[in-house]
Amino acid sequence: MLHYFQNSTGNFTHRQSHPAPGVGDCLRQQLSSRLAWTLTANQPSLQTTTSKGVPSAVSRNVTRPRREGDAGGAVEVAEAALVRDILYVFQGIDGKNVKMSNADNCYKVEGKANLNKSLRDTTVRLAELGWLHNKIRKYTDQRSLDRSFGLVGQSFCAALHQELREYYRLLSVLHSQLQLEDDQGVNLGLESSLTLRRLLVWTYDPKIRLKTLAALVDHCQGRKGGELASAVHAYTKTGDPSMRSLVQHILSLVSHPVLSFLYRWIYDGELEDTYHEFFVASDPTVKTDRLWHDKYTLRKSMIPSFMTMDQSRKVLLIGKSINFLHQVCHDQTPTTKMIAVTKSAESPQDAADFFTDLENAFQGKIDAAYFETSKYLLDVLNKKYSLLDHMQAMRRYLLLGQGDFIRHLMDLLKPELVRPATTLYQHNLTGILETAVRATNAQFDSPEALRRLDVRLLEVSPGDTGWDVFSLDYHVDGPIATVFTRECMSHYLRVFNFLWRAKRMEYILTDIRKGHMCNAKLLRNMPEFSGVLHHCHILASEMVHFIHQMQYYITFEVLECSWDELWNKVQQAQDLDHIIAAHEAFLDTVISRCLLDADSRALLNQLRAVFDQIIELQNTQDAIYRAALEELQRRLQFEEKKQQRGAEGQWGVTAAEEEQESQRVREFQESIPRLCSQLRILTHFYQGIVQQFLVLLTTSPDESLRFLSFRLDFNEHYRAREPRLRVSLGARGRRSSHT
Repeated sequence: MLHYFQNSTGNFTHRQSHPAPGVGDCLRQQLSSRLAWTLTANQPSLQTTTSKGVPSAVSRNVTRPRREGDAGGAVEVAEAALVRDILYVFQGIDGKNVKMSNADNCYKVEGKANLNKSLRDTTVRLAELGWLHNKIRKYTDQRSLDRSFGLVGQSFCAALHQELREYYRLLSVLHSQLQLEDDQGVNLGLESSLTLRRLLVWTYDPKIRLKTLAALVDHCQGRKGGELASAVHAYTKTGDPSMRSLVQHILSLVSHPVLSFLYRWIYDGELEDTYHEFFVASDPTVKTDRLWHDKYTLRKSMIPSFMTMDQSRKVLLIGKSINFLHQVCHDQTPTTKMIAVTKSAESPQDAADFFTDLENAFQGKIDAAYFETSKYLLDVLNKKYSLLDHMQAMRRYLLLGQGDFIRHLMDLLKPELVRPATTLYQHNLTGILETAVRATNAQFDSPEALRRLDVRLLEVSPGDTGWDVFSLDYHVDGPIATVFTRECMSHYLRVFNFLWRAKRMEYILTDIRKGHMCNAKLLRNMPEFSGVLHHCHILASEMVHFIHQMQYYITFEVLECSWDELWNKVQQAQDLDHIIAAHEAFLDTVISRCLLDADSRALLNQLRAVFDQIIELQNTQDAIYRAALEELQRRLQFEEKKQQRGAEGQWGVTAAEEEQESQRVREFQESIPRLCSQLRILTHFYQGIVQQFLVLLTTSPDESLRFLSFRLDFNEHYRAREPRLRVSLGARGRRSSHT
């Protein structure tokens, strides 16, 4: 008999041996057992008989000599020869009568072979198995030598090789059966004889399996890593149980490297992905200070389709948290103390078990590692690096939440900041800052926060005073710099400068009101000056109302509401990404609602113009009071001189002196209308700017800004002067919603 052995090329060699007595029965049993890969229980076995006990095998044709009338003198090909050719074709080897056609990319029966249509069609159908074998074998031979194909790809090739080995076992049995028939001279028609029809039945299931493998090969062309696993997983969504079982077996082998990558990443934080197959990518050029933001990212194309995006994000965060703890926080706590590490997938069987419980076992492992690692990281940041304390320090100092400190600092800085910006020295301002801290409740803050608080001078432009360039600063480094990035700190500085300027306006108006109260009694003896004082008082009252409403809006509706929302999110955060996202959303909200974003540029320009008018009123009023007090001083000196001379028994004044005094008083009285005119012009400009500001507020898409316009003009003082404001608040909202 012939024993078939697979050589290094995948083909079969044979050696001759003599049959032993009863070898036919043994061979039939062997054939029946090895065909389990191909035959199901309801398909005919190799020993099929009719109900009368007569073998049902179809007799094979023998080579017959040409009869008279046969065409072309060709000899008819025997079925036994076709069977032998087909067995070679199954291995991808050309037979005598069935050969590969490169032009048509299929096996064809030689045109000169004399065959009836039934045998020719059956032969072509069987030869398709050889074409499928060649397709799969070509793919595995090419990819097995490609190192860049990666571990997942090599696992896929190994799975294909495993299936081909089962296929070769079938071919070995068929070859042995054929050789046995030749050696023993088996008569035609016996149940053990090989015919094309029997081969067609016995290769039905192998053909389906090879078709599935060939389809996988086509679908997986050009793919590797997680993308390759996704391509294989797509073929598990079928209603054919045998096909689904085959693909799931291949998927368990293919996904094993992916799961090995995954478990090593989530339990050790290690990423050894030489061929870029895993869905977590690492950038070695990123420095430690940007580790959380830029070093690790998701390769979305490599995320296996059997994993959700939420699972992938958690997997990324787990390993990133471990590396962040080790490299940035310098916390060398073993991972086993952070996570109750379970046994990882160490074999394809583990991977197969994983797919049977995808939503429970695997999800449970990911969630457990995610929650425990993230909780440990947040505990380290809060307890060791005081993240929440630094966040509150930002609110108190850079967002002016520490009211007594800010007010006292402004009082101490006023003599310095009124000077030109070029004459300021940072060490002087730093000393004033320390004095303000020691004199207010800020002294009870944590020493770490106070150590980071500092003074910063912005870039100086021509004509700037100290008010324009002064800014507080807060130094951040280490792990907390991951939350307070450079972009975030630049936002904080922009908001501080805006709030500082608004607070300065409140400070200026307070000084103006002090001036009114202090000078009202002094200037009571100058009744001609009462009109000027009234103008100053009315304009200052308008400005006070405007600034108070703006301060209320900024402090309560913007800062306090946004801060409360941020604090709640931070307390409920499950990982560091949630804190970063909540903090960035807080800053974006503050920036936009404080009119510091690009869309609010026109509003911010009008508001700054209002601030400029307040400073102009302060300068104008100071000049008016200075002139009035000088005049009052001269009058008092004149009266005192008269009384002194009268006490000495002399005339109080001479006619020349009295005429000179009267001339000076008349000149002062003549200057009063000019002062009133100056105040009226200032009022006109101020009201025009406010009206334009209110118009922009009413058309804003932000509802809170529209309600701010209502509060600024609650008594319709500006509405009476500006026709564009004569629209009801409800109509304003409807109009803005339609635009």
